[in-house]
Amino acid sequence: MDTPVAFIIFNRPDLTRRSFEQIRAAEPRQLFLIADGPRESRPAEVELCAETRQVVEAIDWECEVRRDFSPVNLGCRVRVSSGIDNVFDSVDRAIIIEDDCVPHQDFFTFCDELLNRYEDDPRVGVITGDNFQGGVLRGDGSYYFSKYNHVWGWATWRRAWQHYDVRMEFWPGWRDSAEFTEVCPDPAERSYWRRQFDRVHAGRIDTWDLQWTAANWHEGLLTATPNVNLVANLGFGPEATHTKVPTAAASMPTERIGELVHPSVVTVDAAADRLTYDRMFGDMAARARRRPSGFARGAFGEPRRREAGRAR
Repeated sequence: MDTPVAFIIFNRPDLTRRSFEQIRAAEPRQLFLIADGPRESRPAEVELCAETRQVVEAIDWECEVRRDFSPVNLGCRVRVSSGIDNVFDSVDRAIIIEDDCVPHQDFFTFCDELLNRYEDDPRVGVITGDNFQGGVLRGDGSYYFSKYNHVWGWATWRRAWQHYDVRMEFWPGWRDSAEFTEVCPDPAERSYWRRQFDRVHAGRIDTWDLQWTAANWHEGLLTATPNVNLVANLGFGPEATHTKVPTAAASMPTERIGELVHPSVVTVDAAADRLTYDRMFGDMAARARRRPSGFARGAFGEPRRREAGRAR
């Protein structure tokens, strides 16, 4: 596979081994290894981080390897964002996987084909391997377009990543703008994401991915989303940084996507995004605010008609 792969690891050798076996089977010609260092407050992590790094030394195919291993702990926010920055300093596209996300082999071919197909399409910013539709097929192709840039196995180009800002400096001026309202026209949804982005901007969450969502929304970029799930997140549990409590999205099965049928239009599927919000975010928001969640069409285009099945 010609597309470079970036693999982000930390302190979970068993999960890393399962994910790395899938990368190993795909045999990328270029592999970026990004690792954070152990936390001073947890002495046992010295050995765990060393063991995890040893797992990814089992490279038995022709491959250029670049290691970006931090000797100290930088935290999720800085380590992941700086690692991806370094990747795109060297290459113009990449597939990105974290150590607790185990991809189906079709994930790699899916990303590879779409990275080529949409490389010069400024409307498309991300390719994800994640599907949270519960078996509902969207549109007339093997994948549809969403505003949600799920990052449990994903791919992008340097041209899109250049909009990433770990500090979200654009957020205060964009927070109450008409453009943000167009992205999140439903008041409940808008309130939820404002709270999330406010916390990130204030540095109260040690994360990197909410900034990536905000950047994609700020630029109006779409995410190509498969009609089947291609990546299983096995990292839910007490040792996780953020996903400590298992949900319905934990360890979802993956399946083959097969030969791709490309959708006839490049526009957001609002019905799919409404279901994603309700399942992934709306329940949390509703419990917190004691009111039902919702979603309406926004700045990413008109909703597409729901199709009964997927063309083949």
